[in-house]
Amino acid sequence: MNSLRLVSPSLLMPLISLIAAPLVAQVAESQVQRDQRMAWFRDARFGLFIHWGVYSVPAGEWNGQTNYGEWFLEQTKMPVSQYEKFADQFNPVRFDARQWVRLAKEAGMKYIVITSKHHDGFGIYPSDQTDWCIKSTPFKRDPLQELAKACRAAGLRLCFYHSIMDWHHPDWGTRRAWNDKATGTPDMDRYVAYMKAQLKELITRYGPLGILWFDGEWEQPWTRERGVDLYNYVRSLQPDIIINNRVGKGRAGMDGMDKGTGGVGDYGTPEQEIPPTGFGPGVDWESCMTMNNHWGYNKHDQNWKSSAMLIRNLIDCASKGGNYLLNVGPTSEGIIPAPSVERLKEIGQWMKRNSPAIYGTTASPFKRLPWGRCTKKLTRSGATLYLHVFDWPTDGRLLVPGLNNTVKKAYLMRPSTKEAISIQSRPEGILLTVPAAAPDPVSATIVLRVKGALDITQPGLAQDYDGSIVLPASEARLHGNQIKYETGHERDNLGFWTDPADWADWEFKVTKPGRFEVTAEVAALEKASLQVSVGESKTAGPAVVTRDYGKFKLAKLGALEITTPGQTTLVVRPVKEGWHAINLKAIRLKPLAAQ
Repeated sequence: MNSLRLVSPSLLMPLISLIAAPLVAQVAESQVQRDQRMAWFRDARFGLFIHWGVYSVPAGEWNGQTNYGEWFLEQTKMPVSQYEKFADQFNPVRFDARQWVRLAKEAGMKYIVITSKHHDGFGIYPSDQTDWCIKSTPFKRDPLQELAKACRAAGLRLCFYHSIMDWHHPDWGTRRAWNDKATGTPDMDRYVAYMKAQLKELITRYGPLGILWFDGEWEQPWTRERGVDLYNYVRSLQPDIIINNRVGKGRAGMDGMDKGTGGVGDYGTPEQEIPPTGFGPGVDWESCMTMNNHWGYNKHDQNWKSSAMLIRNLIDCASKGGNYLLNVGPTSEGIIPAPSVERLKEIGQWMKRNSPAIYGTTASPFKRLPWGRCTKKLTRSGATLYLHVFDWPTDGRLLVPGLNNTVKKAYLMRPSTKEAISIQSRPEGILLTVPAAAPDPVSATIVLRVKGALDITQPGLAQDYDGSIVLPASEARLHGNQIKYETGHERDNLGFWTDPADWADWEFKVTKPGRFEVTAEVAALEKASLQVSVGESKTAGPAVVTRDYGKFKLAKLGALEITTPGQTTLVVRPVKEGWHAINLKAIRLKPLAAQ
């Protein structure tokens, strides 16, 4: 392989002046302008994520270990000079951009986000700024140019993931000890100029782009000021582009949403999780998730999620006002793995029948529905509610709890028919008489045409369709002198829990009794333990020490037995010995498989 080069720093000096005095605020725009810019993203709801690079050559395996992916270089701590040799073997001769785009479109996806550069610094396109890119492989084509052309032809938006962190570049501020190619002292200003030059290439060569999806912002060399400056620079190149919040420093771990004062960007990015309740009106977000355990290709990873789970994840995101970005990791030959293709096709079959219940919808007006989810579209005369029924009623009776509106029409969403459903208004909500057999075992859609502004009495806490139970802090009953519910800016938890005599409980409805794993979403400065009980069944466990009352993590508290259906009360108390104050966001119960 040819020796790799970086462009001389002197050629980048004109760009360095752009960051000499970073701006402290994002480029200004009115709410109308922002809504126009975000409109296509809010309508799309579903996109394809692609992690592809030279890390696909070892395919997850090295020195007897088989759990590597796109973090291969960092996890193996392989010398950069050795890692570079994988580029000699990266030859995706079976790459077909039209086939990839067709697969995404047939799955019902509206946009594609592909890694133009991951943390290893390798560019999947021919960059003029470095040879550490597709130019140093036997594959002399430009995959991004081919994808751009295919996306334009198919009407999909092309978007790029671009890592801020760069393990390969000598000027990234936290240089790795195993970067044996780097010399001199790292210079972040010079690095940012290099990164901006690459971003300009991407936007001017392949644009207009839908999104620039940044990542790798968490290390110390990156600052909020640099994030604001980069955000404004990118939008100076393409004013209508959308930029995720990982350009800044406000992201609070995997929940993906900005906390504190470091927030920059247009939308939040939960990773490998879907928020329990969404984030409310006016907050844009997108959950990125894998189909198995890895983002980049790993030939040993066969732990595939079912198509049913992926479809329900898509519905879950849309029902909470968010997007779903579903990942594939192609091989070094350019092949999307067969299990990924199979699942995308099955999702596409469901979307062909149900896409109006996903595209352009907004979040459910219901806090909870025990049998599934809901999405909605507001109309001049009322609203259209799309009921996504995961747990179809065997007795043919489906209650829409708390809906007080007049329902003008109800029918099943099917490809060629609108089967009528009888409607009864009751004190507890709208009762629908539906066919005995589920039209779709994964998720059947019932359409309700509702008259007038939505009038909903929110139902009480209840077990979800999959048997799980989420007990949020906002619905706890509090007992004691100090404990209180904290709400407002960045607060949604029980706090001021200094007195170990204080306690809380929740009342909820159980339809499927059994044995449950118990976890608590907690934040704590010091060690403390909680006891949880339902009737005579009790369990206890330690909270997670997060060293920050605003940083929450899940603590495993053991298991509980709930023996009878109906109204149930769960109690949580401090373990008095060694008690230190904690913040509690929620208690979660997950059904355990019968032994």
